[in-house]
Amino acid sequence: MRLSQMVGQRLKDAPRDAQTASHIFLIRGGYCRPVSTGIYSLLPLGKRITAKIERIIREEMDRVDGQEVLMPVVLPQELWDESGRSHTVGQELLRFKDRNGKAMLLGMTHEEAVVHLTRTEVTSYKQLPCMLYQLQTKYRDEARPRAGLIRVREFTMKDAYSFHATQDCLERYYQRVHEAYERIFSRVGLTQCVSIQSDTGMMGGKVSHEFMAVAECGEDTIYISPDGRYKANKEIATSGLAFTKDAPLPLEEVATPGKTSIEEVAAFLGVAPEHTGKAVFFVDAAGKLIFACIRGDFEVNETKLRNLLKTKELKYANDEQIRAVGVEPGYASVLAVDEKKCRIVLDRSFAESSNLIVGANKPDAHLKNFNYGRDFTGGEVADIGTVRAGDPCPVTGQPLQMLRGIEVGNIFQLGTTYTTSMGCNFLDQNGKSQVMIMGCYGIGIGRTMASVMEQRHDQYGPIWPMSIAPYQVHLVALNFNQPEVKEAAEKLYADLQAAGIEVLFDDRGEKAGFAFADADLIGVPLRLIVAPKSLALGKIEFKRRDGGRNSELLDQAGVVAQMRELVIAELQVPAP
Repeated sequence: MRLSQMVGQRLKDAPRDAQTASHIFLIRGGYCRPVSTGIYSLLPLGKRITAKIERIIREEMDRVDGQEVLMPVVLPQELWDESGRSHTVGQELLRFKDRNGKAMLLGMTHEEAVVHLTRTEVTSYKQLPCMLYQLQTKYRDEARPRAGLIRVREFTMKDAYSFHATQDCLERYYQRVHEAYERIFSRVGLTQCVSIQSDTGMMGGKVSHEFMAVAECGEDTIYISPDGRYKANKEIATSGLAFTKDAPLPLEEVATPGKTSIEEVAAFLGVAPEHTGKAVFFVDAAGKLIFACIRGDFEVNETKLRNLLKTKELKYANDEQIRAVGVEPGYASVLAVDEKKCRIVLDRSFAESSNLIVGANKPDAHLKNFNYGRDFTGGEVADIGTVRAGDPCPVTGQPLQMLRGIEVGNIFQLGTTYTTSMGCNFLDQNGKSQVMIMGCYGIGIGRTMASVMEQRHDQYGPIWPMSIAPYQVHLVALNFNQPEVKEAAEKLYADLQAAGIEVLFDDRGEKAGFAFADADLIGVPLRLIVAPKSLALGKIEFKRRDGGRNSELLDQAGVVAQMRELVIAELQVPAP
C-alpha cells in the first residue's frame, strides 16, 4: 500500500478528551474516528489490525471444534422475555418498536438468540457437545463511554456458546476454551494477560473467569499472589486475614459530639480505624433495609453482599429509611435495631474482632468495647469485605498484589440458566427429554486492539507485534524526487510484495522528521529507509520499531531475503 493513497491522516495533537495511550494514538495514528459518543468508524489501519485479531480467534475457535454462525443484531424482545432478562437488564439494553409495533432490541449479547437457534437444530445426545461462535456487532447503551475503544456503545465481539449433555462434559470443554483463550491473547501480543476468577453478574451461572490485560488505565482491580497461584477480581477476591479475640472489656458509652464518620470518631478518641466498627445501610431490590457491619478499616464489597442476598440491586439507604427501623444515622448500632424490619449482615472483620467502638444509636455518642457474641448475637456473619493490597493470600499467605486490568475476554459456565427457561432440550440415550447444559465465551475485538496498544507503546506511538501489525515492513523513501532513490525504492517495494511481505510504502517525498513521526504513529515492526547517502554505499538503512533510535545498514542485494526471514521468524514464534 502506498501511504500517499491510504485513507486516514496522522494528527499532530491528541483529542481533548483522550486520557489513555490507546485513545490518543488510535486517533492520532488514523486507526479510527468518532462518529458519536462511544461509536467509532475503523479506518484502513484499524480494520487491518482487527481483521488479523479475528483470524487468530477463528483459528483457535476452530481448533476447539467451534462452528461459525452469524446471528442478527436486531432481535425480537420476546426471546428476552422467555429468558426473563428483558425485565432484569437496565437501560444499557436498547429497546424499540418496529413499524408494526413489535417490541425489538439491539443485541448486547446473544444467549437468547443462540438458544433459539440450537433448540431447533440440536435434538439428540448424538449431536452433543457442540459449540457455535460468531464475530458480530453488539450494542450496549453505555452511560459513560470512555478511553476510546476500551469502553464503547457499539463494538464487535466474538461470542461463543457451547451445549452439553452433562456438567462433566461442560467442565472439560470449559478448560479447553480457557487454554484457547490463553493462546489467543499470547498470539495477539498481549505481554501480560491474566485469567482470574470473577463474578458471573448478569450472565448467570456459577463459574466464570475474566481475562485481564494488565494496564494502569484499566477499570478493573485484580489481586494476585506473588507466585501467581491465586488470582481474583476485586468483586470476589478473598484474603487469608485472621482476626484475634482479646478478652472483652466492659461496654461503656462515650460522648462524640458531631463525630459521625470513622475518621472523625477514631481521631477524636485517639484510636486507629481498625478499632472501630462501621455501619453501612442499603436497600435491596425488594425495598428491604440491609444493615451491614464491617470493621472501620475495611470497605463493604457490594458485589459480595448482593450475591449473598441474592438480590439484583443494592442502593444506599437514606436517613428516613434508616430511622424507620429504629436506628440513628451517623451513630448506628445493632444493639437497638428492630431485626424484623431489616436484615443484618456482619463481615468477619467485625464479628471476629474485639472491643470495637460502635454507634450508641443516639446523637453525639458511641459505645466502647463492643463484642459480637456477648453484646449482640443476631444477624448473619459472612465475607462481605473488599480485599486490600498487602492482605495475605488465602492460598499462600503471601501479601496480595493489586493491579489494574482491562477485561478483554470472559468465559462462563452458564449451566441451565437459559436452556431451562427457553425449553432447549435433547433426547438422551433412553429417549428421555433432558435440558442442555451451556457455556459461553466472549472476546471484545476493538478492546483487544486497544489493550495491545496500552501494553506496547512508547512516547511516539504503538509498537505492534508482527502477528497483528497493519503491515510487516514500512518502506520510507527520502528525497523521493531524486531518480536513483525513486528507482531503488520502487524496485524494493515491488520485490518485497513479490516475496509475500505486507509493505506500507511512504512514497510522499516528505522530510525525514515528518516521515519518521508518521512511521512511529503507525508502528509497523520493521522499517527500511532508502536514502541517497546509504544508496551510494549499496546499502539500505534498517531499524526495528521496538529498537529505539538504533539502526543498521544492510546490503541492498540481500535485504528482501533478510526481511522475509525476519517476518517468518516473528510470525512463527508466539508473541510474549
